[in-house]
Amino acid sequence: MTMHFGEALASRALPLSSRLESYLAVTEFDRPTLVIDTNIVAQQYLALKAGLGSADIHYAVKANPEREVLSRLVELGSHFDAASRGEIELCLSLGARPEAISFGNTVKRASDIAFAHQVGITLFAADAEEEIEKIAHHAPGAQVYIRLLVTNSQADWPLSRKFGCDRDSAIALMGHAKMLGLDPVGISFHVGSQTRKSEMWGAVLDEMAGVWHDARALGHDLRLLNIGGGFPAFYGEAIEAPTAYAAGVMAQVRARFGAVERVMAEPGRGLVAESGVLACEVMLVSRKSSLDAHRWVYLDIGRFSGLAETEGEAIRYQLETARDGEAEGPCILAGPSCDSADVLYEKRPVHLPLTLAAGDRVLIRNAGAYTSSYSSVGFNGFPPLAVVAI
Repeated sequence: MTMHFGEALASRALPLSSRLESYLAVTEFDRPTLVIDTNIVAQQYLALKAGLGSADIHYAVKANPEREVLSRLVELGSHFDAASRGEIELCLSLGARPEAISFGNTVKRASDIAFAHQVGITLFAADAEEEIEKIAHHAPGAQVYIRLLVTNSQADWPLSRKFGCDRDSAIALMGHAKMLGLDPVGISFHVGSQTRKSEMWGAVLDEMAGVWHDARALGHDLRLLNIGGGFPAFYGEAIEAPTAYAAGVMAQVRARFGAVERVMAEPGRGLVAESGVLACEVMLVSRKSSLDAHRWVYLDIGRFSGLAETEGEAIRYQLETARDGEAEGPCILAGPSCDSADVLYEKRPVHLPLTLAAGDRVLIRNAGAYTSSYSSVGFNGFPPLAVVAI
């Protein structure tokens, strides 16, 4: 099994589920296809819930919006974090209750706020004065939580300054929301995607707790703490098991915030990534010169057709081939499009069997998150990523 990138890996990589293994063994694919085992989604949900305790899980729909995934989570009693009207409509169509859906995008069209309010959504995110005013006008009396800017993330993929505001702005927004008839119930933040260890939350939680206690001291009746996402999946470096990880986070939350009336978490990657295997094919193996130390291996999937998170080589997907166990060598991994940016791993070349050739199947493990949802619609004429849920 080829699952390394020239460095020692943790032992967290689990064997394929019997359902995935059986399906892949008997199925041929004529294009890249993501295969999702919804039983694993359910297992991850229950494992995270066991660690989070009384905290509500609001699944981040953007991580994987497949109907079968969402239906399974509805059955389990999950709540949902929606980023758009389309995601709200999708969740409602599958039986999610309006009160179990939060509109978590801080940048919302006014008409979408009005739609959400009309269908019964009561909880909205904001990080700017104008957004508060839009919510007050189109969803009068709604509950709002203020998203805070995180500047000290230890995540593999820290979030940019696009979302959130600083302490002083957040407290001012609470007052503005109250003046406009809204109910500023709490705060939210995001430690950054793929925060591999629960202890890495500490510095962020310290900062957020300071804002929480300052706001309460100033008279704001905060009852909701949204700790966001960041729950990890295995991509080659050690991570804690989901229950232990979630319990570790919650222990830190309780130590800093005390008895909060309502805590909500928004796992996406940590809930669905390990449920999915992406089956793809080698299109070409070549060298640029006889002196080139590295082969180039081109797959029929790339950054524009589902593997956008290889940007900056931040997410290091684990690979399997039928030739694993044979002699290996380093190679540069690239996608199929006619775009020079469509290179997946070059700074840290991957190790793949020397006998790998065009037509060989490659399995990309733990690819259930942010692949189908990032897949482009027809760039270079390649079709969107196919998805099968079993």
